[in-house]
Amino acid sequence: MARAAYSYRDDADVPAFADDQPLIIFDGECVFCSGWVKFALKHDRQRRYRFLAAQSPLGAALYRHYGLNERDYETNILIENGRAFFKSDGSIRMVAGLGFPWSLVKLFRLLPRRLADTLYEFIARNRLKIAGRQSCMVPTAEQRSRFIA
Repeated sequence: MARAAYSYRDDADVPAFADDQPLIIFDGECVFCSGWVKFALKHDRQRRYRFLAAQSPLGAALYRHYGLNERDYETNILIENGRAFFKSDGSIRMVAGLGFPWSLVKLFRLLPRRLADTLYEFIARNRLKIAGRQSCMVPTAEQRSRFIA
């Protein structure tokens, strides 16, 4: 899945989008994933993140660009400085980006990547059993500017 930074800009199937801030692509139908987004919105005091539901045309195009499909919506993607981060690496970066005390999550980088990704995959595979499914998250009027349609 490693690709050059900003490789999606050269992909005719990926519509142009504002990529001047880190972008979190998430499963908008997953209660667990939408809960994470609500948490991030609340704690992202610097308003650094933008959000995009995987079910949107742009979200689906980015998943395809990175060799993923709708079965892979269990994998959140963080796009930061034109690079995509997946699984435990992406999640640790997302949480750490919220600032202190959330940045302490970087300690999880001490875990071997294989172990961290296995834990991530277990939770991701079972997320709908844990929290359930909902219709796509609809941001409030106040939150709407933080989402890419």
